Amino acid sequence: MSKRPWLVPVAFLLVYVIWGSTYLAIAKAIETIPPLVMAGVRFVVAGAALYAGARLLGAPKPARGEWRPAIVVGLFLLLGGNGGVVLAQKSVPTGLTALIVAATAIWMALFEALRPGGRWPRWQAGVGLLGGLAGVGLLLGHKGEGRVDPFGAACLVTASICWALGSIYAKGARLPRSPFVATAVEMMAGGVALVAAAGVTGQWGELNLATVSGSSLLAMTYLAVFGSIVAFTAYVWLLSVKPPSLVATYAYVNPVVAVFLGWAVLGETMSPRMFVAAGAVLASVAVITTFSTRKSGLPSSVSPRVMTAD
Repeated sequence: MSKRPWLVPVAFLLVYVIWGSTYLAIAKAIETIPPLVMAGVRFVVAGAALYAGARLLGAPKPARGEWRPAIVVGLFLLLGGNGGVVLAQKSVPTGLTALIVAATAIWMALFEALRPGGRWPRWQAGVGLLGGLAGVGLLLGHKGEGRVDPFGAACLVTASICWALGSIYAKGARLPRSPFVATAVEMMAGGVALVAAAGVTGQWGELNLATVSGSSLLAMTYLAVFGSIVAFTAYVWLLSVKPPSLVATYAYVNPVVAVFLGWAVLGETMSPRMFVAAGAVLASVAVITTFSTRKSGLPSSVSPRVMTAD
């Protein structure tokens, strides 16, 4: 690394920009591809490619007892987490989606404190938690013009809760030793579940290949290759050379990127109320990330950000 100091800022740029842009890519992909179909195919393909690449580079295959925990994590993060996000983005703007998803850190801190044997965070993180919940309430509680679609809001809150629960479970689960193999199994398991969910909800019947646009296919390819593989590889490498607390800054940079791209590309706008709520949520995530230490019992990092690669 010392011979290539430029790799660190490049890796941070990849994680910040690519993961921040996945909300826009999802919005474009689901314009002509049913959401669960798009997400399922994307993760099955990305997971299979990542697994094959990791094994070719010498990563060991999962042991017998490591498959089930990885599958469970994949169901929480991708079926519940990403599935909720893609469904919500049919009716919720990309920037607002990113801000609500950013509150995952708040749910994670809360559930970690409430679980048996869990510890409450330090008082600074507790203040951040309360401020973040107030920000989420502002985002979801508006009744006038620009209010969040109730179904979309429910999907996003459910997705955030699933992501938080899956991340907490993953912290103590017996997962494959290679983070690339572990994530590949999670992607494949979640992808298969999303494909099945698309069948149960009738979304495969809504798919018309003749009307699928080139921009939707390009966006889905971008999500699979860059969101799920390139940015994730950069993320895992950063965790090996930089403190987790520094790497975790993606959690409050990504929403800023998403809001900007939503405004610049899709013409989305934010009301003053939403700006105040966004500030509360992002400040909360920053405080919780800073003061949630191992001493307090909170995760020092979360599972790979495939929710927006997600």
